[in-house]
Amino acid sequence: LTDLPDRLLAAELVREQVFLQTHEEVPYAATVETESWQERADGSVRIDATIYVARPGHKAIVIGEGGARVREIGARARAALAALLERPVHLFLNVKERAGWDEERARLRAIGLDDQQ
Repeated sequence: LTDLPDRLLAAELVREQVFLQTHEEVPYAATVETESWQERADGSVRIDATIYVARPGHKAIVIGEGGARVREIGARARAALAALLERPVHLFLNVKERAGWDEERARLRAIGLDDQQ
């Protein structure tokens, strides 16, 4: 199906939904990091991911009124992950503001976006 490690795949599918759901409101000012990945006894997987944005206004846009947008992002990413992994997925999302996230080499390396040693 894919060569991406599962944690990176989860982050990328959530990030894709952030872009699709926010259109041009949060162009490239967001990234996603998979915080935890737990295989469960019932064969499902629990994924905790954080959406990082650069500004408070972007955080409000991603969350949406009453949390509606982040719920929709989660629902669509969960469906895509379940289809790719061929098993149930429990996806939990947090949205955090982190100014300068795109300049942190260690964070970029952790999410697979920095290939320099």
